[in-house]
Amino acid sequence: MILTRLVQWTIFFICVPHLLNCRIGSENKNATKINNINKKENVKTTQETMELKRDIMVKRQLQARDIVNEDVLKAMQTVERHKFVPEEYQRSAYDDGPLPIGYRQTISQPYIVAYMTQALNPQKKDRVLEIGTGSGYQAAVLSVLVKEVYTIEIVEPLCEKTKELLKKEKYENIKVKCGDGYKGWPEAAPFDLIILTAAPSHIPQPLIDQLAPEGRLIAPVGSFYQELILLVKDETGKIKKEKLLPVRFVPMTGEAEKRNF
Repeated sequence: MILTRLVQWTIFFICVPHLLNCRIGSENKNATKINNINKKENVKTTQETMELKRDIMVKRQLQARDIVNEDVLKAMQTVERHKFVPEEYQRSAYDDGPLPIGYRQTISQPYIVAYMTQALNPQKKDRVLEIGTGSGYQAAVLSVLVKEVYTIEIVEPLCEKTKELLKKEKYENIKVKCGDGYKGWPEAAPFDLIILTAAPSHIPQPLIDQLAPEGRLIAPVGSFYQELILLVKDETGKIKKEKLLPVRFVPMTGEAEKRNF
């Protein structure tokens, strides 16, 4: 009787994984291929592995949800996210979640990057201002889609590190400035699109002022409870705000903290 039970449990544990693999479908072939590459080559990461992981990310995390803009999907497929995270997290670069990048900052979940980019509806002629450069990943995704990206990072060591990375990776249409983004980049204004990747308690007025007519601004707003807000300025300068979804971002520091209301 005991022997029979052992045989039954052995068969169960051997068979169930195979049943699960059968149910997952064709996308799991890529995941299996990734494992085979890692076993065969016995290396931490390979270009082919990362390409496959990126393909899975786009299919499962973006297309399977509500990311339908083909240009945004192509940009997310093109930009090598693993190059924007610390080496110890590169294996997880295409997972469905944020990752730490040092200096108490994070790189956003791939879906959120794609969602915010899609909400802005970027065009090739657009000039974009980003507040909160962070790892540089969001700026890199936008740079594939627009004419120019101006990005500001308040954490100076992170700013310098990211500036060097973007230069090394030849993102030539991205301009990086170290400093407080609350007052924007007035000498380069107006901007067709503005994106905030840190959460203030309110949308800074200087940024609204630097938004061009018919421009779009997207920002996480709030302290403990945050909402993603899309602000649209019409041709007459009239502002319309739309709440999109609840989010969780690192707080915007500097002048934004002093004006927290």
